Amino acid sequence: MVDFDVVPLPETDHVTAGDRAPDFTRPLVNDEFWADASLDELVDDGPVCLVFYPMDGSFPATYIWNELRDRDLDALLTVVGVSISTPYAHKRLLEERDMDFDLFSDPDNGVAETYGVAHDLDGMAGVSEARPATFLVDEDRIVQYAWVAEEWPDFPPYDDLEHEIRTLVD
Repeated sequence: MVDFDVVPLPETDHVTAGDRAPDFTRPLVNDEFWADASLDELVDDGPVCLVFYPMDGSFPATYIWNELRDRDLDALLTVVGVSISTPYAHKRLLEERDMDFDLFSDPDNGVAETYGVAHDLDGMAGVSEARPATFLVDEDRIVQYAWVAEEWPDFPPYDDLEHEIRTLVD
């Protein structure tokens, strides 16, 4: 039995497959330090799987990152997260979840807004976070695959995402 409400999310005009992924620069956090980085810089090294997720510490964030970690997708391409959490919170998440991913810190949720995946939090005026979403971006920043949550909570179709990643990198 589910102990929370499943809530439909409003439709959104989000980035889709075939679109050019908007570039952005934000602090990129790894297990040692953080520094400003751009999506453009990341795709210079090959395709990127961009994972938007709710703030660190939420059960969807934990579930999403555990699943991605267990699938070892970062062995195939760069997998990076984007959330409203601070670099300090990202460092804790990386340590607690034993993750090798890098995470963009987007406290004003501007990147999620640009991608069309911002989600207003119920009962919190002026506070939003990213709804779960994944975008598979090639070296030219063209989105090859996009999935965006349609209800809360919702989780990426991991088998589909893994298939699309393997197709892109093979």
